[in-house]
Amino acid sequence: MARRSTRTRSSLTPKQLRVLIFIRDFSSARGYAPTMQELADEFGVSKVTVFEHIAALQKKGYLKRSRHKARSLRLSDDIDFPDEKSTCLPLVGTIAAGQPIEAIEEREVLDLEDMFVTPHETFVLQVRGDSMVEDNICDGDFVVVEKRDTAADGETVVALLDDGEATLKRIYRERQGVRLQPANPNYKPIVVQDVRVQGVVVGVVRRY
Repeated sequence: MARRSTRTRSSLTPKQLRVLIFIRDFSSARGYAPTMQELADEFGVSKVTVFEHIAALQKKGYLKRSRHKARSLRLSDDIDFPDEKSTCLPLVGTIAAGQPIEAIEEREVLDLEDMFVTPHETFVLQVRGDSMVEDNICDGDFVVVEKRDTAADGETVVALLDDGEATLKRIYRERQGVRLQPANPNYKPIVVQDVRVQGVVVGVVRRY
């Protein structure tokens, strides 16, 4: 469960954050904290450097430590770990969809909030139907939509029609009006004189 935080990560250096994450994961997996030597081995630095990091983290209030005890490091209760946010998923490496490559586990985090940061408000809609399958937007997918009332030709938009129905299509402005183009040859384009754009698709989320 994520800790309730009264601190921000702005006061932590990237190395200090990695030290805290390692201490957290080590302690969680083994039931006791790492020693200074184990920290030094993990990060490939000297024990002197580790002591400097630990002292800095103690001074900032992120760590507690009893002197003269080898495994006494304890995390404070109000640390804002980036990978404990509900929108975060562990990103453990890359995998090829073509030729195989070596899978390497790396301690990173994919933050769904950060993926879709825009200057506009965003919202999510669940797709019903298969009119956009050739754009890899399938029935049941979730589309992340940037809320705005303008769009460039070719962008995938949430368009509100005159009859009050909303549809997900690529938009094109032509002489005869506005063409809302599906991405499925089984569907015909919708041509209207005018349309209200409610948002532009900036991402797709799929659950298997």
